[in-house]
Amino acid sequence: MNPVLPEPFFFEAGPRAVLLLHGFTGNSADVRMLGRFLEKKGYTSLAPHYKGHGVPPEELIHTTPQQWWQSVLDGYQKLQNAGYKEIAVAGLSLGGVFSLKLGYSYPIKGIITMCAPMSMRSTDLMFEGVIQYAERFNRQFGKSKEESETILAYIKKMGMPSLNELREFVYEVREHVDEIYAPLFVVQGRKDTVIDIKSAEYIYEQAESHEKYIKWYEESGHVITLDKERKKLHEDIYAFLESLDWYE
Repeated sequence: MNPVLPEPFFFEAGPRAVLLLHGFTGNSADVRMLGRFLEKKGYTSLAPHYKGHGVPPEELIHTTPQQWWQSVLDGYQKLQNAGYKEIAVAGLSLGGVFSLKLGYSYPIKGIITMCAPMSMRSTDLMFEGVIQYAERFNRQFGKSKEESETILAYIKKMGMPSLNELREFVYEVREHVDEIYAPLFVVQGRKDTVIDIKSAEYIYEQAESHEKYIKWYEESGHVITLDKERKKLHEDIYAFLESLDWYE
């Protein structure tokens, strides 16, 4: 069976809507199981792809955080245009950073951050992550050794200049976390080796939300939505969503 590129999804199930946001170099597959779980519970969910994501890695390196943020806003607008007046947001990693920015910039019913960084590694280390993503992509799509080497050489030659902007974007959001008043659920995997896990405590402590919760998942790593405690995570997210003061 030939692999296919993942697609954004829009699972319409009920009047309560949740915007689901994937991580850097990720795609909607990061949050698809969560979306299907919420659908069964009567929640509508929409998961957009950021520009340059869910496509060949050669395209990713030419995109910027502002374009990714615009993809988030487009997803939020799509839910509004479809008639959803109350929208919660749940984001993994960079998606969690976008969730926070959305929370202090627009009306949001509730915010869930999952393994969201409030600091960034050096751009060299971040670029290594891009290379690893390209290698995984090439293997998944059965690229020949020659094709893969050509693609990797191109990416290494071009680099990804916007990684500096990504670091600035994260630190900008960090400075505004104390402007968050919406109910907040901070999720963090204890075995996360990708980000500084103290970021979770920073988000929890700085947010001004009257209703805020933090939970550590002792057996989970960075992509917590796909890890061994994901079923518990699903139930916890559902419980948080159910605790919100929805109009209907």
